Amino acid sequence: MIAYSLPPPSVVVGLVGLEALYLLCVGRWRDRFPGANPVSRRQQAVFTAGIVVGFIALASPLDTLADNYLFTAHMLQHLLLTLGVAPVLLAGTPGWLLREVLAATRLTGFVRWARHPLIAFFGFNLVFALAHLPSIYEATLASEPLHGLEHIVFIATAFIMWMPVLSPIPDIAPRYPALGQVLYLFLQTVPASLVGALLAATSTPYYATYIAAPRVTSLSAIEDQQWGGLLMWVGSGLYFLIATGVVFFIWAAREEAADRRPVGAH
Repeated sequence: MIAYSLPPPSVVVGLVGLEALYLLCVGRWRDRFPGANPVSRRQQAVFTAGIVVGFIALASPLDTLADNYLFTAHMLQHLLLTLGVAPVLLAGTPGWLLREVLAATRLTGFVRWARHPLIAFFGFNLVFALAHLPSIYEATLASEPLHGLEHIVFIATAFIMWMPVLSPIPDIAPRYPALGQVLYLFLQTVPASLVGALLAATSTPYYATYIAAPRVTSLSAIEDQQWGGLLMWVGSGLYFLIATGVVFFIWAAREEAADRRPVGAH
């Protein structure tokens, strides 16, 4: 029997507050920001979609399953945060608003430094890999504040990781050229897939929480761990391969359109 629990109030208040603050900034308060262009309904909907994914990851029954019963559920939660929440919120944030946030939090210089390809790539993937070491993993499960901090770090490092592809602030964190984005996204298939493959291939359960957890499915602790590793391996790899293909075909379509344009046309 699964004992579902209510989500932490801090999560609900944080997500609702973030959505409310965003809507105020792009709506009623927009005139307070210099150079603030109108934000389309579509872009606002994208940001709201990111908040909804955040609720699914952190304030739905998935959170109870992830924290107390199933390693596979926890891997799904981590993928939703890093490959769902972070890029969707970034895509929904207008450049002028992100500049204001970075200036207010004095993070402009840090983002300008961290968006370097090697830092963005290794920073995100190192955090993701270390978080799944059994000692660190169990420590975060045992402490709600530490667990919350882990989720914030996941989203923050993923936010930086996505900057080379989705950045709305070219003066601070310019996007990479299209082919650079293709290579960058393709290389992202490797680290999480390696961690996932190691977990999927092992015959030893590593996480005490799930070894001791009541079996709420037909999966044993080791089978649950293997399925979680497989989800990380195949899920993240497939996700980045699709993203790589999308960026490549958009670039190819633009190149083809440019080749067809008459000489001298603007």
